[in-house]
Amino acid sequence: MLRLLVEPIVRAALAEDLGRAGDITTDAVVPADAEVTATMAARQPGVLAGLDAGLLAFELLDPSLRLERLCAEGSRVERGQAVARISGRARPVLAAERTALNLVCRLSGVATATRSLVDAIEGHKAKIVCTRKTTPGLRIVEMEAVRLGGGANHRFGLDDAMLIKDNHVVLAGGVGAALERARAVAGHLVKIELEVDTLDQLAEALEHGVDAVLLDNMDPPTLRRAVQMVAGRAVTEASGRITRETAPAIAAAGVDLISSGWITHSAPILDLGLDID
Repeated sequence: MLRLLVEPIVRAALAEDLGRAGDITTDAVVPADAEVTATMAARQPGVLAGLDAGLLAFELLDPSLRLERLCAEGSRVERGQAVARISGRARPVLAAERTALNLVCRLSGVATATRSLVDAIEGHKAKIVCTRKTTPGLRIVEMEAVRLGGGANHRFGLDDAMLIKDNHVVLAGGVGAALERARAVAGHLVKIELEVDTLDQLAEALEHGVDAVLLDNMDPPTLRRAVQMVAGRAVTEASGRITRETAPAIAAAGVDLISSGWITHSAPILDLGLDID
């Protein structure tokens, strides 16, 4: 990912941790001329993501540090596997440690959760996609972590596509009215997706024309019927209660996409640590 996009996130995280006086513990205890070599390693198996952001934390505190990447972003790592090595002045290494690990652990957790769903639906055409249920301020790196885990991205924000949900339909006065209003203002490159809860709503949406339909909380038999009704006229996306256990049956229904908020809003971290050699 472009450094221009990631650096503000890392700078903000460092500023939050360093506060007004910096790392007063390290400055008091560690000699100013002390040097170290430290290794970042996985403490459990998973998919690595966010390493570039994590290493940037060290670089921003001390550009003279020597940073060695031992694993590629998106690669599977095993317990105990070293992913990076940092060498140089001890103080900035210790001061940046927690910020770097927070980023790598969080983003690797997102990538690992995504990969678990991707693996669960292997053999089906459906793709796993994320949602806007991301950590405020971290969306761009969390969405990259989804891609590194083998998934794909949905909307990046409210401004790059139209997703008409149930509240929009109520306030617009119905499915048809909502679609007509959306189509009247959508640019030629803007896609329109409609969330539907029932097959009746889906039928109405197809009558008016839509680019994609979000089939919300439908069981697999209903999803299969919905896919048959759409018959290729729109992209089909299943959403709601997506887990490693439910995803295979949902994918088998024939949908194009399966969207999951869990992979970003509730994915457990992947535990990594930094130890001085």
